[in-house]
Amino acid sequence: MGEIRFIHTADLHLGSPFTGMRGLQPDQWKKLKDSTLDAFGRLIDYAVKEQPDFVLIAGDIYDGEDRSIRAQHRFQQGMQKLSEAGIPVVLSYGNHDHLSGKWTRFELPENVYAFDEAVSQIRLSTANGDVVITGFSYAQRHVKEPVIHQYPIAEEKDAVYIGMLHGSLEGDTAHAVYAPFTKQQLLSKNYDYWALGHIHMRQLLHTDPPVIYPGNLQGRHKNESGPKGFYDVRLSGGASNLSFIPASVLQFDEVMVDCSGIVHMNELLDACLAEAQEFTEQYGAGIVEVKLVNLNEEAQDMVKGITEEELMETIRESFSTLDDLVWVQSIAVDGIQTPAELSPLGEEIMDRMAGWQLSDWKEVLKDLYRHPKGSRFLEALDPLKATEIQTAAAEKIRRGMHLEE
Repeated sequence: MGEIRFIHTADLHLGSPFTGMRGLQPDQWKKLKDSTLDAFGRLIDYAVKEQPDFVLIAGDIYDGEDRSIRAQHRFQQGMQKLSEAGIPVVLSYGNHDHLSGKWTRFELPENVYAFDEAVSQIRLSTANGDVVITGFSYAQRHVKEPVIHQYPIAEEKDAVYIGMLHGSLEGDTAHAVYAPFTKQQLLSKNYDYWALGHIHMRQLLHTDPPVIYPGNLQGRHKNESGPKGFYDVRLSGGASNLSFIPASVLQFDEVMVDCSGIVHMNELLDACLAEAQEFTEQYGAGIVEVKLVNLNEEAQDMVKGITEEELMETIRESFSTLDDLVWVQSIAVDGIQTPAELSPLGEEIMDRMAGWQLSDWKEVLKDLYRHPKGSRFLEALDPLKATEIQTAAAEKIRRGMHLEE
């Protein structure tokens, strides 16, 4: 059998609302809001140019079960371009865009093959042989039980077998657990490739055969930092060649600024701008945390005398001269703990919050999670998510409820 070439992507989250971003100018906000759609456009353009045998999309095409019309329209247009280029697409729907959602449906072209809720197989014929792809779509948001045992073992020696699975590696408590599986369960099926989805961090779980999470196509917050994109995969004679293709329109990351020898504010701003310029040359646009490191005592005293809001605003104005958008989301200063002392009310809130269990967080946040529109943007409230909320809340309290000097 000759070489089989395909694109593996997942977790497009088209139409992500990017909640919590404030202070952006209208043109900057539009760039951020459109970033998931534009990253998808880059994937489509790449596929049309490179002409793979097919494209795999392993779940969470949309950000919510009630898929926005705009996101669906953009996706339909992308599928039409692939249809005109003669490229088949095999897709599954995940926990965010499950089949029980309510939405205005767009008819997709005939080159698109979508799995339903039952595990099934789709066969594609390519110039270099047949490919058998196994997968399923989520019938509802929560698929907590394993589904991997329903995947049949590869039988045909003359066909390439690919498994598509939107789910979690068993025991991975860092993410919401859906359709759990073990690596050994995947390998026992004797497939030539496993196209996974659900985890937004790019991961290679196994090399031979490849078991891959491509990560999401576009980062949406600081916890989805670094380059984002998809895989261009080539399989031939039992061997694989994997190429990661960056696609993100803007990158969430950090900009480290070495402040050695800096004693004046203009020097600090020049150093920040130089690092931001280097960032844009390497990655393009970004949403960043500026980290100031190696400050001497004089520089620390200078920074301590300025509010974070004023420093952030000044650095943002400095970055406005760049050709690409680099938006400062936060600032961290090495060696400075601010504020040093909480107000009595802040201390009381922190002490009370530290003793909360998961049930307490559910009670406090029940109105938010019961909201008919807002709740669709929220992940399930588990112990990890509660810890993340507590950490963010504690930081907010430290910043806003300190003693006045």
